[in-house]
Amino acid sequence: MDALRKPIAEFGGTAALVLIVVGSGIMGTNLSDDAGVALIINALSTVFGLALLILTLGPISGAHFNPAVSLVMYATKNLSLKETLAYIPSQIGGAIVGALLANLTFDLPVLQFSDHARVTTGNLVAEVIATAGLLAVIQVFAARKNANHVVIAVAAWIGSAYFFTASTSFANPAVTIGRAFTDTFAGIAPASIVPFIAAQLVGAALGLLIAKALTSTQAD
Repeated sequence: MDALRKPIAEFGGTAALVLIVVGSGIMGTNLSDDAGVALIINALSTVFGLALLILTLGPISGAHFNPAVSLVMYATKNLSLKETLAYIPSQIGGAIVGALLANLTFDLPVLQFSDHARVTTGNLVAEVIATAGLLAVIQVFAARKNANHVVIAVAAWIGSAYFFTASTSFANPAVTIGRAFTDTFAGIAPASIVPFIAAQLVGAALGLLIAKALTSTQAD
């Protein structure tokens, strides 16, 4: 049972994260016809929810909730291959469940797919930037061995990237897949998934390179 605690934490944490992202997006559009107001509601809920989830589940699984993070952790020898192969399906499954739960809680059809096509050059570049920044932040703070500050840093990056990226900062392959299962404010059309994930993986690799450059400079 102990071996299952980590993937269960990743499943539950990712499900909760997508429930927060999708649910707050729906609530935002219910409360206001102004897309800017809805985005602020969505962003604030995500920032606080993500910080809480990291604080709660971080001691169990590391609170990745993101295949890009898990792959980088594997690449840096901070996660075993066995754990990586358990984490990623758990994250994807959790993301889908989270979206379905969000639909359910707002009395929408539980199973639905988004028709929000998001693939543009700007959005794909934005996903590279958002994911690169996220992974750089995580790796830099991991190198400093400062777990308390990484929670604030990750939440702050995601929150700010909501507003300075054209894509509103998905930065997460599992969340991207999950958000295809809701035809609401936070949704993404299934046809947009692969390009978004490709951009995110490029961003993750770039973020790792940035973090290595920054931490090697600190070491010098």
